[in-house]
Amino acid sequence: MIFFVMELCISLNINIFLLKELCFFRLFVQIELFHTMSLSVPDIFLGTCFLKVSKCRINGRFGMRIGITTGGGDAPGLNAVIRAVVKTARRKYHWDVIGIEDGFHGLIDTRHIVKLDEAFVRGILPKGGTILGTTNRGNPFEYDYKNLDGTTTTLDVSDKCMENFESLGLDALIAIGGDGTMAITQKFFEKGMPVVGVPKTIDNDLMVTDVTFGFNTAVTTATDAIDKLHTTAEAHHRTMVLEVMGRDAGWIALEAGVSGGADLILIPEIPYDLDAALKYIRTRYARGSTFCIAVLAEAAVPAPHPTETYEKRRDTDSPAPWFAGMVRKHLNVDVRTTILGHLQRGGGPTCFDRMLGTRFGVHAAELVKEEKFGRMVTLQGRSINDVLITEAAGKQKLVNPEGELIHTAEALGIFCGRKLLD
Repeated sequence: MIFFVMELCISLNINIFLLKELCFFRLFVQIELFHTMSLSVPDIFLGTCFLKVSKCRINGRFGMRIGITTGGGDAPGLNAVIRAVVKTARRKYHWDVIGIEDGFHGLIDTRHIVKLDEAFVRGILPKGGTILGTTNRGNPFEYDYKNLDGTTTTLDVSDKCMENFESLGLDALIAIGGDGTMAITQKFFEKGMPVVGVPKTIDNDLMVTDVTFGFNTAVTTATDAIDKLHTTAEAHHRTMVLEVMGRDAGWIALEAGVSGGADLILIPEIPYDLDAALKYIRTRYARGSTFCIAVLAEAAVPAPHPTETYEKRRDTDSPAPWFAGMVRKHLNVDVRTTILGHLQRGGGPTCFDRMLGTRFGVHAAELVKEEKFGRMVTLQGRSINDVLITEAAGKQKLVNPEGELIHTAEALGIFCGRKLLD
């Protein structure tokens, strides 16, 4: 019987590494299925049964197995999505769920996989990060291999991922990530992989979804930092410059700045007028204020200036120290700089992000059930919907300089990079 099982695994292209995960119960049920389908032993060894069993899986019945992976930067709420997918898959549809660790790297090296069940995801809802790990350097279509001499070779290993997808017996992949992950997911869909996308980014810069989970937590963390800076700024009569994340978008800076009562909000969508910013701070002090709070997005840049050159040696340089230096140099006031950094990614998700991640996860599992592949879950208004991944892949949603949020801030007297109307 053991030899029969081994030959059966080989003929069905079942990964031997996963045999212990499948358990003999499932294997014997498969054999019983062969009998009920009136398959002969020659059918099995010719592989025709594999096609028939695969068809059963795709129809959402016996033995369907789905994979989950998280790519790009981590965000609070990732575990909520994973938990929701696993619980829906197991409780509602009785599917197997495989966790693919460290983004698409887990499809390149199948040692990075783990079986997910309700016991595995128990207690992860309030936890930040992702239990599957993640990376933003694992694009299978442009995968970097380090050579022994220290050089790097870039290769397309997407075909290997497709082969591993089949060898793992997966029927669908749910990929959770930002615009970069969605772009990779779309490429795999075009190669024939059944995929569903779930949008994730603290920057909230992904197209076609009103909000991404992780954003609310990041804004809450940044707002809390502004609240704390207010008290020490007022006590020491200082100008506080706070830098927040957001990549190329100013959503975190704008919403946290308004919520925290900042005086200046500088975002990349509006290159700021340095002279106007300095005049704003000078006027504020002249009117009796003893402190000032400025919030800068990490990609904020000044407009061209006739005398001051913006010193940014590389893309990872922070704009806050340069701006603080200009304030100190021209206004002769006491200035302190705080770069919030990865604190915005860490910690447990807010109630909003837990709920949004959970809703996304359930809907993603239902898209798999309905075989609506090549689509991404979205939040539109108050409803969870889905769109083609192509509508989001590789595209950014930026703050509209003439939009309602900017006008709200400027109506409150907040300097947003351009001269305020008197």
